[in-house]
This record gives sequence, structure tokens and C-alpha cells, in this order.
Amino acid sequence: MDFVHYDVLDRVGYITLARAEKRNALNYEVVSELKRAFAAAEEDEACKVVVLRAEGKVFCAGADLEYIQKLQDNDYQENLADSTHLMELFRLIYTLKKVVIAQIHGHAIAGGCGLAAICDFGFTVPEAKFGYTEVKIGFIPAIVKVFLLRKIGESRAKQLLLTGDLVSAIEAEQYGLVNYIVPAAELEQRVFAFAQKLCIENSRQSMEVTKEMIARVQEMSLEEGLQYAAEMNAVARGSEDCQRGIAAFLNKEPINW
Repeated sequence: MDFVHYDVLDRVGYITLARAEKRNALNYEVVSELKRAFAAAEEDEACKVVVLRAEGKVFCAGADLEYIQKLQDNDYQENLADSTHLMELFRLIYTLKKVVIAQIHGHAIAGGCGLAAICDFGFTVPEAKFGYTEVKIGFIPAIVKVFLLRKIGESRAKQLLLTGDLVSAIEAEQYGLVNYIVPAAELEQRVFAFAQKLCIENSRQSMEVTKEMIARVQEMSLEEGLQYAAEMNAVARGSEDCQRGIAAFLNKEPINW
């Protein structure tokens, strides 16, 4: 792939945006390669946790505006196909069977902020800025909004999406966009250590099912959600991972996940 790299180190799959000269801006080809990389990571038995990171000074500047300008000559159906392409990437990351960690070493703007926020965990440096600037150029933060409302709620989503203002890393953490602020010199090692913690301490199956349930239960009524939870609870009790985990705990033995 030309714009995205995929590597695995000690069960951590690294997906790296490699379009630094364009501030890792998103166009059709970049989105295509990201989809291929995440699909590969999901199927890769050597990968248990995924890290999304980027080269250059900026994590991701959002949509490539030159590309967006060219799309203005498209008709509605062509534009719908292109926006569906991006939607499929965001849905893929959100529903990926494996935990996804964003390693945000620089600014994450517009679609780039959406890309960071849709990950399950976010680590950032203090210097990074975050924001959805679409309204400032006559565009709309359409696709990310669906996920952002789930992640941080309506009030905070409105604050970010309707003002288009950039916020600091501290504010991003307060909003719930990211989880941890780490000095730049420590970012890579802290992310790797966190990923290794998940790999070593947690069942792959348990993390997969828990992530899936978090996504699905929000669409259900209270009664539907409780019934679904009870059914999944019963399934989990009979799983091999649960049996191994309970036996190891009762026998006071370490377990190698």
C-alpha cells in the first residue's frame, strides 16, 4: 500500500498513516487502504490489539480539500458513493472485533478528529489540537456525528460540531474524545505498554464480545437490552475462555491469554 502501512509487533498491530507531505489528509485512496489495513488486522491471528498512528507532524488533517474540490463536479449518486466509502471505514473501526487505540502525536482535525475519536482508546500529546472545522468551510461533520453523539453526548457534540472551534488536548480529554495525555517522548512506549496490558491480562474473546455489546445495546430499549445482556451472559459462562479464567482464578494460577 502507498499511503498506509501495517505491521505487527508482539501481538500489537500497527496501522500507520504515511502521507505526511499532505498532513495525512484523507482521500479515496487513503480511505481504501485504511479499510484494507483494518480488515487485515481483524483477520490476523498474530494481532490481538490494533494501534492507529501516523507519520509526520500531524495525525490527520481531515479530508483532502483538493480532493473535495474535485468531487464538486460529481452528481449526487457519485458523491453518495464516495461518502459511503468513508462511512464504511468508520463503521469498520467502530465494529472491529479487536480493540483499537489511537496514538495521536499531532493535530487531529475534522475527519482526522473523527478518525481518532472513533477508536476505543485515545492517547495524545499535550501539544495536539482537536476539532471539527467543517462548518467553517460550508461543509458538515455528517458521518462522525453519528459516533460522536454516542461517545460524548449531545451537549458536548454540539459544542464541538456547531462552533467548529479547535480545543486543546486537555479539553479533548475533558470532553471524552481521548483518554490519556502523555509527553511526546513517552507516547509510543506508553501506547505499546497499554496495548500489551490488554494482550496479556484480557481474554481476546471477552474483549471482542464486550465491544460488540457496547455498540449494539445502545440501539435497544431497556427491556431488549436487558434480555440481550442476559443471553450473552449465559453464552459467556459456557465459553472456553470463561472456564479457563475461572479455573485459573480459583486455583490461584496465572493465565496466559
